[in-house]
Amino acid sequence: MRSKVIAGFLGILAFVAVLPASFAFGQAEVQKSDDQKKDVLRVYVDCDKCNMEFLQKEIAFVNFIKERQAAQVYVLIKTQETPEGMDYELSFSGEKEFGGIQHTLKYTAPKTDGEDAVKQGLARTLKMGLMRYAAKTPVASRIRIGLIDKVKPTDVVDKWNFWVFSASIDGFFSGQETYNSQSIYGSLTASRVTPGLKVRLSTSASYNRNTFKIEEDGIKSTIKSNSESRSFSGLVVKSIDDHWSVGAYFSAYSSTYQNIKLSLTPAPAIEYDLFPYSESTKRQLRFLYRIGFSLNRYGEETIYLKTKESLLREALEVTLELKRKWGTVSLSLEGSNYLHALKKYRLMLDTEMSIRIFKGLSFNIYGSYSKIKDQLFLARSGASLEEVLLRRRELETDFNYYFSIGFSYSFGSIYSKVVNPRFGSGGRSISIHMGG
Repeated sequence: MRSKVIAGFLGILAFVAVLPASFAFGQAEVQKSDDQKKDVLRVYVDCDKCNMEFLQKEIAFVNFIKERQAAQVYVLIKTQETPEGMDYELSFSGEKEFGGIQHTLKYTAPKTDGEDAVKQGLARTLKMGLMRYAAKTPVASRIRIGLIDKVKPTDVVDKWNFWVFSASIDGFFSGQETYNSQSIYGSLTASRVTPGLKVRLSTSASYNRNTFKIEEDGIKSTIKSNSESRSFSGLVVKSIDDHWSVGAYFSAYSSTYQNIKLSLTPAPAIEYDLFPYSESTKRQLRFLYRIGFSLNRYGEETIYLKTKESLLREALEVTLELKRKWGTVSLSLEGSNYLHALKKYRLMLDTEMSIRIFKGLSFNIYGSYSKIKDQLFLARSGASLEEVLLRRRELETDFNYYFSIGFSYSFGSIYSKVVNPRFGSGGRSISIHMGG
């Protein structure tokens, strides 16, 4: 009996000895938690029908407090029952350093949702509303934002089905008593771009006419000079991985200026980007190779005594493109040659700058220079004086250059911001007439 009393007494002494240490440890944990929370957003929620205990567990990046005067954000949640379910209106009002930052969110809980689903939906809406304030606190770096389900860029409802259209038409008319001039140009482009597939179609036409009235030795005469061109081009590109793409071009082309009655050219192609395509919003260095088979019919017999012929032509293009918030700058070098005559080649250097003005509208600057040794289509008969002066026929040359400035405007699908830089963004790259 005596031994039992002694054992009990020793147990009591041990409990008393351990108790202060346990209390001190508990205090240390509380102090540590308080230190972590001192920079966390303080929020006061005014809601009669909210489960605050659940919200406190679900939203760990803020402190829900019971004194409105100490809050940095005041949230008023109003509820209203409707035939569809329960409507929640969350009004957020910044206090103290967040003064003046206010906004409102709404959440509707369908009647078919259970209690747990309603609580989760309200918590998600409250989280989204508080992120605007929490992003300005020291704990912002420890908050992770994510999606419950991964959404693809094409997983949206789009009445345009991701097609974007651009159209332009220009007319120039001038004249006097002995001279008048008319020039008309029109184009239409349609494109559909997704991460896996790019399609671009373009058609254009131009017509130019000049009329001169001449009187010599009392004899009146009229000289008329016309030129016209039509073109259609298409591009289809299939993504392989983050560096490689395959595709095909197609063009149909006619031009009185180039002595081409009709040229049809399909051209398969392959491209490699030194940088991953995922970095295309910042930089690209693309190497594009294509080989095209052209069926050409000429308006007149050429200097090589041809009225029609079939040609194989290859081209290698290297493009560097840099994108910034204000726009895009690109530099491109392309070399091409006919396979049956390697000395018939062309080198082209292009540079382009596009500056954004506002939504859909851009200011563009473009310049190019070409070294030319491949004019197989030149007419044997040459050009008359009128055709030379009015540029109605292309003449033999070793080089040409071009410079332009202008504006462009695009409209259509608002979901077309999918980034797919494969085979370039359009422009000169889509025009693959292999005869010049």
